[in-house]
Amino acid sequence: MTTINALAWVSGSDAPERSIVNLGFMPLTDSASLIVAATQGFAQPYGLTLHLHRQPSWSALRDRLLNGELDAAHSLYSMIYGLQLGLGSSSPTDMAVLMGLAQNGQSINLSASLATEGVTTAEALAHRIQQSSQAPLVLAHTLPTGTHALWLYYWLAAKGIHPLEDVSTAVVPPPMMVEHLRAGRIDGYCVGEPWGASAIEQGLGVTLATTQSIWPDHPEKVLACTRAFAEQNPNTARALICALLDASRFIEESLENRRSTAQLISGAAYINAPVSAIEPRMLGQYTDGLGQRWQDEHPLRFFHKGAVNMPYLSDGMWFMTQFRRWGLLRNDPDYVGVARQVQQLSLYGEAAARVGVEVPGQPLRSATLIDGRVWDGQDPAGYARSFTLHALADAMLNPLT
Repeated sequence: MTTINALAWVSGSDAPERSIVNLGFMPLTDSASLIVAATQGFAQPYGLTLHLHRQPSWSALRDRLLNGELDAAHSLYSMIYGLQLGLGSSSPTDMAVLMGLAQNGQSINLSASLATEGVTTAEALAHRIQQSSQAPLVLAHTLPTGTHALWLYYWLAAKGIHPLEDVSTAVVPPPMMVEHLRAGRIDGYCVGEPWGASAIEQGLGVTLATTQSIWPDHPEKVLACTRAFAEQNPNTARALICALLDASRFIEESLENRRSTAQLISGAAYINAPVSAIEPRMLGQYTDGLGQRWQDEHPLRFFHKGAVNMPYLSDGMWFMTQFRRWGLLRNDPDYVGVARQVQQLSLYGEAAARVGVEVPGQPLRSATLIDGRVWDGQDPAGYARSFTLHALADAMLNPLT
C-alpha cells in the first residue's frame, strides 16, 4: 500500500467528494476484493470508509444501485449492460463500469440424482433431454440478463442443446441454489462459487463444466455504479478503484493471502459458508463430485497483474452480442459507442497509474471460446450474426426475482 503518497493525494484537489461509500455485494467468493478493501485498511489511505451491504439477490442489488441506496456494487458484468440498454428495467439508465473484479470461477452443476442416472457428461445430458418423455429439465441461473444465464446458454448451445427450447430455466439467487437443488425444484444450475462446490460438499450435486472451460479468463464481475454517480463524484470513483486495485493485488500476492482471504469472507456477515467450500476453488483446486481432481489453469482471478481489472471495451461488447443472439435485442446496438460510454477507461487509467498497475495498450482483447469461435471485438455485429439469431425473448426478462 502506498500510504504516504495516497494521503498526500487525498489532501489536495483530488480529495474524494464523499468520504463514506455504500458498497453492495452478493455472498460470492468473487466479492472478496470488496470485503478485503473495506475491512483490511485498503480504503482509508484514499480518504474513504467503505460500508458493505450484503444483498439477497441480484435483482435487489440492481434496484438499490439504481435508486441510490448503494453508491457502487459488485455486479454481474452483463447486468450493467442490460441496464444501459433498458433490459429488465422500466427504462435505460446510464451506467458505469469502473473496473473488473474477477475472471473465471463460475460453474455449471447438475443434481446428484441425475449423476446417479449416468448424466455425467454433456453428451449424456443431451441424450437424456432428447430421449425423455418427461417434463423438461429445469436449469437455474441468477438473472435473465446476468452472466450465468449467458454462460449456461453458450455452453448448452455448444453441446447441441437448445437453451430456449430443450430445457426450462429458472431464476434463483446464488445462496439459494443448493437448497433448491435439495428440494428438487431444479435439476441443475450455473452460479458463482462457493455454491457449486457447496453442492458437492453436501452430496447434492456435481460439476459438469467450469465457465473458464467456455472462455479461458472470461470477464465476470465488475465494480459498477450509475454514470451519474461517477460524473458527480469522479474523485470518489477514482479513489475507490485505487483501493480495490490494492486489495485485489494483495489477495494474489501469495497463497497465504488467498487462504486468509477465504477465511475472512467465509464469515456470517459475508458469504456465510464453510471455508472448506470456498478455499479449494479459490486456489484453483477442483473436484467435480465424480472422482476427478485437477489444478485449474484458469482459476478465479482478482488481479493477474491488472489484466483482470482493465475494463476492456471488447468485454462489454461481447455481452451485447449475446443479448442480440438470444433475442433480448431486436437490432444491433452501437456496440463500440455503448461500450465507450459504459467502460470508464479514463478513470481506470488514472487510478491504475496512481497505484502502479500497468494498463494494457489496447482496449480490445482476443479469446477463443469453447465452440472454436474467436472473439476480438473487431466486428461485433458480424460476430453476433455468426450465431442463429432468435426472436425477441420478452419472457426471458420476466419475472426478475
